[in-house]
Amino acid sequence: MGLTGTALAVDAGNSKTDVALVATDGSVLATARGGGFRPPTVGTERAVDVLAPLVRTVLAQAGRAAPVDHLSAFLANADLPVEEARLTAGIADRGWARTVSVRNDTFALLRAGLPDHGEPVGVAVVCGAGINCVGLGPDGATARFPAIGRISGDWGGGAHLAEEALWHAARAEDGRGAPTELSRALPAHFGLTTMRELIEALHLHHLPTHRRHELPPLLFTVAASGDEIARTLITRQAEEIALLAHLTLKRLNLLTTPTPVLLGGGVLTARAPLLHDHLTQLLAEHAPKAVPQVVTAPPVLGAALDALDRAGAEAGAYERVRGWWG
Repeated sequence: MGLTGTALAVDAGNSKTDVALVATDGSVLATARGGGFRPPTVGTERAVDVLAPLVRTVLAQAGRAAPVDHLSAFLANADLPVEEARLTAGIADRGWARTVSVRNDTFALLRAGLPDHGEPVGVAVVCGAGINCVGLGPDGATARFPAIGRISGDWGGGAHLAEEALWHAARAEDGRGAPTELSRALPAHFGLTTMRELIEALHLHHLPTHRRHELPPLLFTVAASGDEIARTLITRQAEEIALLAHLTLKRLNLLTTPTPVLLGGGVLTARAPLLHDHLTQLLAEHAPKAVPQVVTAPPVLGAALDALDRAGAEAGAYERVRGWWG
């Protein structure tokens, strides 16, 4: 891939997909956004179909035609090597690029937050709709978790926090659990009076499932007011993020080396004091050489930087592409 070539940069998450066409001098030629990427739900072929109109759009906007030189894709639900292999084959079959690379989307956060030169070493924890952690160590060592939900030991992320909030609120209202302001605040958010009404509205789909994503910010608000149950959930989330980072640093033999720990995803980029302050305190106690940094750049930047890495781009190209996303 020469320095005058082009590449497709793809970041596909559970709720949205970003595609950019990037020249190897760092110019961003076109961008497009679409819906979520969910191969476990719809299968590989239909999931890749989500990318097709976005690829067509960016190529048309730039007046280019497929195949481009390379496609760097960082994809949600590419959690196991077999899934990465299937998705790589599925994308390669479309003929959009001469070469294709696929990695889990947490690596996009890691690449976006790491320097553009020197050996890439660091840890990234994403806490958005779900939770995941990956790390790169010296000599290309990699550490990661399956991150496919509770069956792989995961705890946390926005969807999980929403479920926990609903669980505690329901039990508080009917007497099975400890009292919590969540039992009033959650239904009130949707214009309802009781948890029983909210449970019925969710169960019968009078409220669409995607509106559960509105609950984590509410959980943080209730926690900030001093509610014990809500605060316990936020504390547990901080502990889980710190644990992931600590274990990853340990696996990569980086506990005694100053190492960036990059924090991304909506739950973390909100920088809610109760979560952020407790998390940084835990890291200071258990991984004092860790250097936590919140990364607010869009993950598609990581995909674009990866494409430049593969092109052997010069320093100015990295500055140009980072400047595009601010």
